[in-house]
Amino acid sequence: MPDRFALVPAAHVYLLRGRDVLLQRRRNTGYLDGYWVAGAAGHIEAGESARAAAAREVKEELGVDVALEDLVPATLLHRTDGSDDPVEQRADWYFTLEHWAGVPQVMEPAKCSGIGWYPLDSLPSPMPRYETILLAGLGARSLAPFTYFGFDRDAGREGR
Repeated sequence: MPDRFALVPAAHVYLLRGRDVLLQRRRNTGYLDGYWVAGAAGHIEAGESARAAAAREVKEELGVDVALEDLVPATLLHRTDGSDDPVEQRADWYFTLEHWAGVPQVMEPAKCSGIGWYPLDSLPSPMPRYETILLAGLGARSLAPFTYFGFDRDAGREGR
């Protein structure tokens, strides 16, 4: 029997303050270090829902408390780098958050070199291409429920 295809699941949260979004700059993780990404993100653990993972990550990474019902689904990003490497086959749940308790701050300085609020139409660099696509859609209020990144359109797959 062939091995089953596997996806790495993660939850990402964009904290919003009007038309500004909170982003973090990664460091010392071995993955996208130096890049600006969603304010909080992390892998979904076994037996954990995407929404519960999102709330946990916001608390762990930014030190703020959130109610699960305040995490609004933005899109499910199915992405790949085009390889057969299972680590690069991703299913990323993105949420927006407009209400929380506390002041966001860097709680994991070994993994994050800074956070900042940025207008959706003036984002920092560098950012992963898929994040710029998602934030453009969020800013234009045209983000689809499902987003695809890295798939080859010529192979008959949906792509972006």
